[in-house]
Amino acid sequence: MAAEETGRSGAQAHANATASWRAGRARAIVVTARPRQWAKNVLVLAAPATGSALTDGEALRSVAAAFVAFCLASSGAYFINDIVDRSADRAHPTKRYRPIAAGELPIRVAAVFGVGLVVAGLAVAMWAGGPPLLGVVAAYVAVATAYTLVLRDIALLDLAAIASGFLLRAIGGGVAADVDLSMWFLMVAGFGSLFLAAGKRRAEFVALGDARGSHRASLHVYSESYLRYVQYASSTVAIGAYAQWAFEGPTGGNLWAELSIIPFVIGVFRYALLLDLGRGAAPEDVVLSDPALVTLGLSWALLVGLGVYA
Repeated sequence: MAAEETGRSGAQAHANATASWRAGRARAIVVTARPRQWAKNVLVLAAPATGSALTDGEALRSVAAAFVAFCLASSGAYFINDIVDRSADRAHPTKRYRPIAAGELPIRVAAVFGVGLVVAGLAVAMWAGGPPLLGVVAAYVAVATAYTLVLRDIALLDLAAIASGFLLRAIGGGVAADVDLSMWFLMVAGFGSLFLAAGKRRAEFVALGDARGSHRASLHVYSESYLRYVQYASSTVAIGAYAQWAFEGPTGGNLWAELSIIPFVIGVFRYALLLDLGRGAAPEDVVLSDPALVTLGLSWALLVGLGVYA
């Protein structure tokens, strides 16, 4: 009888250990996929929203599918990035807790999930938007992979690669909804993305201190004043291009669209202030966690909505 009880206890302990192991593995996979980063993929709504396509049910479904495609592809790219970065991440004050760097997720498992998610993202893109959207998502994957392997260590090209990730999301939404992408829209998206990229890199530059060069070679080339200069220049171009869009874009100089310049400019200034306060390493966290930015964003969206749809 005692032996039977001991056997049951051992089986229960084994079952509990197995369940705990599976839960830990599942958590490691989810953390590596970085679902919080999916907020960046909301950029696919930018072109359809400003191109008055959100009232078209078919276009809206295609845009939603594009969002899913970018979520899958970007999560797959994060798995690949963390595999390549695992040695450097172990020396980083916060990235050392990433599951692959911490040894919680085996490299082989991570590679399978990374490739699988990328393939799934490409498949969804092909289904939702055909070859045009597939080309945009494939370009995103190619840039993300090139950044992980080479570009992140080359000054300026690393900023361009980060910015192009944001820009390709915005282009992907326009392609999915089949709306024209105006020159002014592309300039706002491009230079606004460069502004975010420079802020992200400057936050990393400050946070890592004297050890920055050993973590990322491009940080050894940059100076804080230079990264500030890139921020100033790119934000200036983005503001100017947005004003041109508001006065000459698809709204044809609608008053509501013109008024949207106000929250847009103040939002850029607010974000620049947060960068100076030491925030900016994760743009999506800054935007979503700051009440003032959220309010400005909602005000901007309301005015643009009135300008485009009213």
